[in-house]
Amino acid sequence: MSEDRLLGKDSDCALPVADLGWGVIRGILSTIEIALLSALILATRCTNYQDVFVAGNIYFVDADCYARMTRVQMCDAQLGLIVRHHAFENFPQGTTPHTTAPLDYLILSLSLLLKPFTAHALDLAGAFVSPLLALLGGWFLWWWSRRMKFQYRWVMLILYAISPILVHGTELGRPDHQSLSMLLVTIAICAEWSRGEATGAATARWAVVSGTAWGLAIWNSAYESLVLFLLVIVLLLVLGGKRAPHSGAAIPKSRRAGWVCFVLIITIALLIERRVPSLSVLHSNGIFRNWAHTIGELAHISPVNPIWLRWCGYLLLVAPFLIWMNIRTRRDGAHGVCALPVYVLLFATYPLTIWQARWGYFFVLIFAVALPDLLAPIKSRAAVWIAFVLSIFPILRDWDERLWPNETQLAARVERRNESAQLRELALDLRSRDVHPFLAVWWLSPSIAYWSGQPGVAGSSHESLNGIEDSARFFLSDDLQKAREILERHRVAWVFAYDSERVAQNSAAVLNQELPLHPLCRVLDRTPSQAPPFLIFSAQTAAFKLYRIAVER
Repeated sequence: MSEDRLLGKDSDCALPVADLGWGVIRGILSTIEIALLSALILATRCTNYQDVFVAGNIYFVDADCYARMTRVQMCDAQLGLIVRHHAFENFPQGTTPHTTAPLDYLILSLSLLLKPFTAHALDLAGAFVSPLLALLGGWFLWWWSRRMKFQYRWVMLILYAISPILVHGTELGRPDHQSLSMLLVTIAICAEWSRGEATGAATARWAVVSGTAWGLAIWNSAYESLVLFLLVIVLLLVLGGKRAPHSGAAIPKSRRAGWVCFVLIITIALLIERRVPSLSVLHSNGIFRNWAHTIGELAHISPVNPIWLRWCGYLLLVAPFLIWMNIRTRRDGAHGVCALPVYVLLFATYPLTIWQARWGYFFVLIFAVALPDLLAPIKSRAAVWIAFVLSIFPILRDWDERLWPNETQLAARVERRNESAQLRELALDLRSRDVHPFLAVWWLSPSIAYWSGQPGVAGSSHESLNGIEDSARFFLSDDLQKAREILERHRVAWVFAYDSERVAQNSAAVLNQELPLHPLCRVLDRTPSQAPPFLIFSAQTAAFKLYRIAVER
């Protein structure tokens, strides 16, 4: 045998050996990339672990999360249940919620996997579901950006991993529909982009992925997902030609399978949910407007607010120029046409975010997806990476404040943890097979309902505005007869008193009225001995007091 053949230099074996070597190297590099990206995504999403895991118990980050987990609790108790009515808020009428089944059963499925390892499987699943969805989104973007051969794909991946608002939407202890919506919208937008650039059978496959993702996203939340879907469809119709969903009167073959999947999923969703999604978030009555001003996700964001830079970095300032440069340099290219829907969605979600902060999740997500394409015309890699590193300084400052808070911020965090533990202690005392409704301020009601198993007058959703209004009127009341009438109308058995200053200010904001001199919330919080005779002081912690309603004989 010749020396060349022994050393692998023969023409028949040299290429396979070389290919095998490069394949192993690529596999190792891919594994390292995925490991680093996964570590960064999970590290940023789990920085709040001290607020979630407290003294052996699990706490969620906001009121809506407890409402979601109450739904999961109901599904766990009756497998196969589709929750179409919330009896645990706005008691006794309850509410018809806008929330749907997909996330309920996703959390429940995760809890079943965790049951062999923990006694708190349901709570643990609720705590980790959003970070895991963020991880799946990161893996998808890593895989998709490789297929797209983006030169600056790691700019997108890093921004996805560290942007504070994307982290907030998918953080530990936040089992909220936004995390699932973000994942599904990401897949849908990327699939639509890839479908436009694909040829042959790949076009139909991407159409199926796109149609399926849009269908599931709208099933999960028929608000942001539906608006984004309609924007994409309208734009494709305007663009016309073979890349639009219609060509003349017929749907192109490349998109038919996608539309079939989309229509099938929407049909299944309607059959399962048995109700038409409501856009009641667009309510315009006075109480809703007053209440919405107290909700961070419904707040307006000024275009000059520095929070934009804390979400996106300084590259946001040059994004319009980069978009103009891309459209100009690729005017005649198919790639530019395929990326156009992403640019349009970026421009559309900007004013929507100015209107309601909740759109910021999707604005920043779309901005991150668009960045590699926006930066593609710049040939100098060094220039791009230097600019990117400098641009994320506002994001890094945000993380600096979050990881190393000042004394005031740290004290507030510790206080919230202690209050959550105290409230849980009182709520657990209410557990009973019998129904004993309670009245508390609206932002505490979902957690009390979850821990106690008892229904509350108020709630954290806009569907329970009647209960929110009545609870605010009760706490602000200086007329004991009217206060008692509210309790009797809602058949209340327990009343939770909390920090009277905060309760009074929030209640006055919801009702848009002046504070009375002696609101009932101040009496219940500061001088329980002077509470009206129909409220019997029963228990207290450092932050809360519990009153039992006297039964007339």
